[in-house]
Amino acid sequence: MSYQVFARKYRPKTFADVLGQDHVVRTLRNAIAQNRLAHAYLFVGPRGTGKTSTARIFAKALNAPGGPSVDFNPDDPLCIEIAEGRSLDVLEIDGASNNGVEQVRELREKVVYAPTHSRFKIFYIDEVHMLSNAAFNALLKTLEEPPAHVKFIFATTEANKILPTIISRCQRFDLRRIPDPVIANHLLHIAQLEGIALNQKAAYAIAKGADGGMRDAQSMLDQLVAFCGDKIEEEDVLGMFGFTPQEAVSGLAYHMLARDTVGALRFVHQQSEAGKDLGRLLADLIQHYRTLLVHQADPEAALENLSPEMSADVAQQAGMGTTEQMLRIVDGLAEVDARMRWASNKRLHFELGVIQGVESLAEVSLSEVIDAIERAGGGAAGAASALQTRRTNVPPPPPRASPEHPKAFAPAAETRPYTAPVPQQPKVEPAPVAAPAAVTAVPVPAPAPVAPVAPVAAPPLHTPVAAKPAVVREDPAPEAAPAPKPFAFAPAPAPVAREPALFAEPEMSSVDMSKLWSTILPIVQRSRPLLAAWVATGTQLSFERGVVKVGFPTSEAHSRDSLLRDVTRKFLTDLLSDAAGQPVKLDLVIDASLQAPAESEFFLGLQEPESPTPAARAPELPVSTEAPPWTDDAAPAQPATDDSFYQDPLIQKAMEIFKAKLVSPGS
Repeated sequence: MSYQVFARKYRPKTFADVLGQDHVVRTLRNAIAQNRLAHAYLFVGPRGTGKTSTARIFAKALNAPGGPSVDFNPDDPLCIEIAEGRSLDVLEIDGASNNGVEQVRELREKVVYAPTHSRFKIFYIDEVHMLSNAAFNALLKTLEEPPAHVKFIFATTEANKILPTIISRCQRFDLRRIPDPVIANHLLHIAQLEGIALNQKAAYAIAKGADGGMRDAQSMLDQLVAFCGDKIEEEDVLGMFGFTPQEAVSGLAYHMLARDTVGALRFVHQQSEAGKDLGRLLADLIQHYRTLLVHQADPEAALENLSPEMSADVAQQAGMGTTEQMLRIVDGLAEVDARMRWASNKRLHFELGVIQGVESLAEVSLSEVIDAIERAGGGAAGAASALQTRRTNVPPPPPRASPEHPKAFAPAAETRPYTAPVPQQPKVEPAPVAAPAAVTAVPVPAPAPVAPVAPVAAPPLHTPVAAKPAVVREDPAPEAAPAPKPFAFAPAPAPVAREPALFAEPEMSSVDMSKLWSTILPIVQRSRPLLAAWVATGTQLSFERGVVKVGFPTSEAHSRDSLLRDVTRKFLTDLLSDAAGQPVKLDLVIDASLQAPAESEFFLGLQEPESPTPAARAPELPVSTEAPPWTDDAAPAQPATDDSFYQDPLIQKAMEIFKAKLVSPGS
C-alpha cells in the first residue's frame, strides 16, 4: 500500500474524534438523537479546522445501517465508502470547478432520484462561495423545498461571499480555530503511535505555527519527520519553518519597554541574518503585547497556556509600562505590519517600527498632563514631579538567558537600558570639623533647610565643649531674621484656608433645580480651578427624572470632551447630587442654538480687547526722545486691563509649569 500522509491517515472517523469543535459536535449529536434534522447545513471556518471531516461523519451518522444513529460503526462497508468518497448516495462536489449554472441544473436533475441503498441522498458542496450568482439563484428553489430524502451540506472559508438568501435557508455552524494545547497533544499522540520522539516544546512550536489548523500541523509534522527522522527537537522546528521562540519575542519586547533601542535593533539584525520570517516575528510581537495588555486587566486570563518561565516574564513586563503606552506601541506596530506586506525591504520598516515604539514611551498626552496637575493639587512642583515619574520607567533586571538561546534576548553587554534623567537637588557635604573642637550651632528660622547652615557667631575653635557646656545651651537665641520682602505679585492664598468653606453653600433645600449647574460653579472654582473655565461654558438646559442636561455651544466642544472624562464626570455628578439632595445623572450635549461666551477668548488671553482709535489715543502719548520715569500718577494711556488676571493663581501656576511669561496687549 502506498504511503499516506498524517492528515489523511489520522482524519477523524467519529464525532468523538473531532477536536476543538465541541459546540458543533454537540448540536449535531442532539439533532440526530431528537430526530430534528434540517434539510441544509452550512459549515464555516478557517482551513484545516475539520469542515469536510465533520460533514463526512454527519453523513455516516445519517446513512449508517439502522440510522440515523450517533454511535455508528466506522468500519462498516457503507461508512468506509462515505469516508473514501465513493458512495453513490453521498456526492461530494467541488464548488471551485463546478460553479456554473449548467452544473447546478445537473444537480437539480439528480435530486429527484431516490437513494440506492441508503436512507438519504446527501449533496456535499465544498468551497460553495465559489459558485456564481446565477448558480446560487438557480439553486434557491431546490434548496428551500428539497425532497424528503435529500440533505445539503455546504462548506466554505468565506461566508461573506455567499448570498444572504442561501445562508437564510441553512443552519449555520461556525468552526473555530483549534487551541494550541489541543493541537500539541494530538501531535504527541500521533508521534507516539508512529514511534517518533517528539519534544513537547517542538509540538507547541508546531501548534503555534499552524495557527489553529489541525491539517497544517499534521502536514508540518510529516515534513519534519522527513527532515529529522525519528527525533524532533524545538530547534529543528524553528530552523526549518523560520519561527522565533517565544522567549526571544519576549526579549525583544523587554528591550523596547526598557528603552534599549540598540539592543532591540541588534535583535532584529540577528533574526534577519538568521533567515527568520520578519512578518511572522512582527505578528508574534504584537501578540505578546496583547498578552501584556490582558495581564494588566486580568492576570489569570493572560497566563493561561504559558510556561512558568514565560508567565514570570509577562508579569514582569506588564508593570514596565502603562496601558496607554502599550496601546501606542501596538498601534504603531499594526501600521508597520500593513506596510511590510507590500514592501520589498521588510527589515527597514521593522526597524523603524521598533524605534518608533521606543520613542512613544516618552510621549505624554494632554490627559496625562491634566491628571498629573490635578493629583498634585495644581502645584507646579508636584505636577512636574508627577509627569517626570510617568515618563521615567526604571527597568527591572534583564530576563533570563536559556541555554538554547543565550544571545536571542539577553541585553547587549556594552549597552544599558535607557533611563530618563531625573533632576535632583545638589547635595552639599558638611565641612569637616577638627576634633575635639566643637562649633556652637545657631538655630536658623528656615522651614525646610536643604543644605547645612553655616555657623554664625561661633566661639573660638579651641574652646572645648566639656569645659563650658553651659555656653552652648544657655547662649541666647539671636533675633529672628526679618521676613523677605514680598514680590510684586502677592502669592495666591493657600488652599487650606479655603477648605473649611469648600461646601459651605446655602441650604440645599433652597437651591433652584433649574440652576444646579450654576450653583456648583463656585465650588468648582475653589476645589478644581482647572475645570472652572470648562464648566463656565456650559448652560443647564433641563432637569427631568433626575437627569441634569447641560448644553455647550459648538465652539466649546473641547470643554464638553474634557468634562466627559470618568474622573471629572464623577466629581461633577457628586457635586450636583449634593446640591440637589438626591442622586442625579449628568448628560453633556452639544447644542448648536447656544452662542459661545464672549469672554472665553479674553479669559485665555488669546484676543486683545478693543482699544481706542489712534486719533483718540495720540494726544495722551507724550513725544520724547527719552523714556520718562513713569509713576502711578502719570502713567501712559493703555487699554484697560484687569490686574486680577495676572494675579490669578491658575495663571501663575501655568506660567511656572510651562516656563512662560505674560505679554501685555499691544506690546
